[in-house]
Amino acid sequence: MADFDLVVRGGTVVTAERTLQADVGVRGGKVAEVRAGLPAGATEIDARGKLVMPGGIDSHCHVEQRSSSGVMCADDFYSASVAAAFGGTTTIMPFAAQHRGDSIPAVVDDYAKRAAEKAVVDYAFHLIVSDPTPQALQEDLPAMVKRGITSLKIYTTYELLRLKDDEVLDVLLAADRERALVMVHAENHEVIQWIARRLLERGHKAPKFHATSHHPIAEAEATHRVISLTRLLDVPALIVHVSGIEAIEAIRAGQKLGASIHAESCPQYLFLTADDADKPGLEGAKWCCSPPPRDARSQEAVWQALKDGTIGIYSSDHAPYRFDATGKLPHGEATTFKEMANGVPGIQARMPLLFSEGVGKGRITPNEFVALTATNHARMYGIAPRKGTLDPGADADIAVWDPQREVTLSASMMKDNAGYTPYEGRTVKGWPVQVLVRGQLVVDDGRLLAARGSGRFIPCGTPAPVARAGERRDNAAGAFRRLIDS
Repeated sequence: MADFDLVVRGGTVVTAERTLQADVGVRGGKVAEVRAGLPAGATEIDARGKLVMPGGIDSHCHVEQRSSSGVMCADDFYSASVAAAFGGTTTIMPFAAQHRGDSIPAVVDDYAKRAAEKAVVDYAFHLIVSDPTPQALQEDLPAMVKRGITSLKIYTTYELLRLKDDEVLDVLLAADRERALVMVHAENHEVIQWIARRLLERGHKAPKFHATSHHPIAEAEATHRVISLTRLLDVPALIVHVSGIEAIEAIRAGQKLGASIHAESCPQYLFLTADDADKPGLEGAKWCCSPPPRDARSQEAVWQALKDGTIGIYSSDHAPYRFDATGKLPHGEATTFKEMANGVPGIQARMPLLFSEGVGKGRITPNEFVALTATNHARMYGIAPRKGTLDPGADADIAVWDPQREVTLSASMMKDNAGYTPYEGRTVKGWPVQVLVRGQLVVDDGRLLAARGSGRFIPCGTPAPVARAGERRDNAAGAFRRLIDS
C-alpha cells in the first residue's frame, strides 16, 4: 500500500519563507510531508525542472455579481473558477454584494448557493456593504462573521454604493468590534463627477476620458481621508486596487504615523497605462476600470511598493463585462465614458503576468511572488495556515509551474466569459502546468479535470493583516476610542 495518495516528486518547492529541492507528499487532501526521497505515492507527478508552489489566492474578484447600475458580470462561478484554475489560482474570494435595501443574509445565501453549485476551486466571500443600517451592523454583520465572512468592502464613490464619512466610521467601528477587516475603494466621488460633467459638456465622450475623470488626486484624497478615519478609531483597514504614486505616498505617510493601514494592487496597474484606452471608436472601453491605469511612473511606483512591503496583496480585481450592450456598451455606439461598465478581466492572467515580469526579470524573488499571490492573502483574511503554504497540515493546493514555458495571451485561450483580454498579444514566460485543489488535479497540461461544484466554501477566521502597516498603539486615538465606546 502506498504511503501517500499523491507525491509531487523532484521539483523545487517554493513557499513565502523557503526554497528547497523536495518532494511533496499528500494524504487525505492535506500536505503530509515535504522532503527529498519520499516513498511512493498511489499517484505521482513528475515535477523535475519545475517549481512547486502553493496555489494562488485571488482575494479580490467580482463573480456573478450585479453592479449598482444593474449590469451583471460576464462570469458565473463556473467560468470564473475555471479561469482562475488555469492561471494557477486555487482559492477565490469574490463579493456578496448588498445593494441598498437588500437583506444581507438573503444576499449571502444567494451567492453561497450559486458558488456551491458551480465552483471548481475553493472559495470564500467578502461582504459589500452599501446600506449600513443598525440592522446590518448590529445584527447581520455579527451573524456573517460567525458564518466565516470576516471582511467587508465599502466605497467612497459610485452614487448607489458610496458611504458618507460618518457611515464609514460606523462600519469601521462595527467591524473592529467583530474583529472583521474593512476593505475600501477609495476615490473622491465629487471630484470625479465634477471633472466628468465638464468633459461631457465639452463633447469629450470617448473611453480615454474615463482616466481623465478619475484623476490621481481623487484617489489620493480619498485614500488620505480613509486613513485619517482609521486613525481616529485606531482600527485597521485595507485600501484596494491602489493605482499609483499619489495614493502610495498617502499610504506610506499613514503607516509612518502608526496607522494600521494595508494596501492591495492589481495587474492593470503594473501592465497597462491610460494610453491603452486611447483606441478608435469605443474599443478603448475594454481597458477602462476604476481607478484607471496611470502611466509608466505610476507602474514603477507600484512595483517598488510591492517590493518594499507598502503593498502586500496582489489581486486581480477581475470584473468582466462583455463588449456589448449587456456590459461595456449599454447604449451601443452612443455610450459615453461615463456610462460604460467599469472593470477588466484578469483572473487567469494575474499570476503568469507577475511571474513573467516580476520573477523572470528579477524584480521580485520566487518567495516574494508566493507571498504576494497566496500567503499574504491567507494571512490577511484568516485562512492561514490552511491555505497559502505547503507546510504539513495545509490543504494540498498546489501549482506546478514550468518556468520556461512561454505563452502568448489571447482572448481565445482565456476561460472567462468576457470575450477579450486587455493583455492580448503579450507573451509571458512561466506557466502553471498542473494545478491541484486539496490534492485533486483540477488542471493538467491544459485539460480541465474538475467537476462543476467540486470547490468548497472556506470560512475565514480573524484577519491577521500583513505588510508594513503601523502597529496599533494605546495612544490618544485609543483613549478617544475608549471614551466613545464606554
